[in-house]
Amino acid sequence: MPRCGGATRATPLAPPARRGSGEGMARIPGGPFLMGGQDSHTLHADGEGPVREVHVAPFLIDVHAVTNDAFRAFAEDSGYATDAERIGWSYVFAGFLPDRLRRGAPSPGHSPWWCAVPAATWARPEGPGSSLDGRGDHPVVHVSWNDATAYAHWAGKRLPTEAEWECAARGGLAQRRYPWGDELNPEGEYRCNIWRGRFPHHSTGDDGFHGTAPVDAFRPNGYGLFNMVGNVWEWCADWWTTDHHRHGLTDPTGPANGDAKVIRGGSHMCHASYCNRYRVAARTANTPDSSSGHAGFRCARDMPRPT
Repeated sequence: MPRCGGATRATPLAPPARRGSGEGMARIPGGPFLMGGQDSHTLHADGEGPVREVHVAPFLIDVHAVTNDAFRAFAEDSGYATDAERIGWSYVFAGFLPDRLRRGAPSPGHSPWWCAVPAATWARPEGPGSSLDGRGDHPVVHVSWNDATAYAHWAGKRLPTEAEWECAARGGLAQRRYPWGDELNPEGEYRCNIWRGRFPHHSTGDDGFHGTAPVDAFRPNGYGLFNMVGNVWEWCADWWTTDHHRHGLTDPTGPANGDAKVIRGGSHMCHASYCNRYRVAARTANTPDSSSGHAGFRCARDMPRPT
């Protein structure tokens, strides 16, 4: 069965000391793989199918999501202000908020567990009074697609295409549900950071976390990539569509324009009863200026040409 080729592992949490270098990235040789899903968990309305053979060129991808420490280095060096900082608010999960911030905070009608919190930013993930203490190695959140793109440009990288992201997430396995296989908790082992318990009222934290986890938590996939599902949603370069071609797909980049950008991988807030999207084929989207406490990103890069 066709699959995207093997990869070499990089040292996790390698500091982004030299912008434009391949430090902290895995080499994905590319090739053909089967993209999309078709099983009992498939969400057809999300455009997860049809399963189609896609070819991708060799590329590099970060072994883990961009951390708070890395994003701080970018913000301090560039003076960049995120969309949430400019707009003045971002969405925070209500269960993480003290009463004074939760009370009266606007919420979208379809998901009342989100609160629009003034001054919630990447540096203050739960709004005023919160900080990044002890979370330097956690994924940065409250970053929009615009913010992720700005960071990637500063770092001499780019956002992965959706096809690259899925090729990397599969870790060399063909048509498996998760980056490690078909069982969510193989032999009782937790392999990702998702909602454990009854969403949204009770989180057991059985996997060790109630919110985000360090970017290198849990076992990496076959390509040495950490947390490709769960923890935080990850922005991709592509505009959103559910209309996929079946044949002749080589390095697809999605539609030329649109209203929303693709995000992949699910987050620590995903639960089978509400958002069963912590699967490799699962996908959704958000507008490029949107931010929240469960969305981050990782970067990609073209493979350097031999000199």
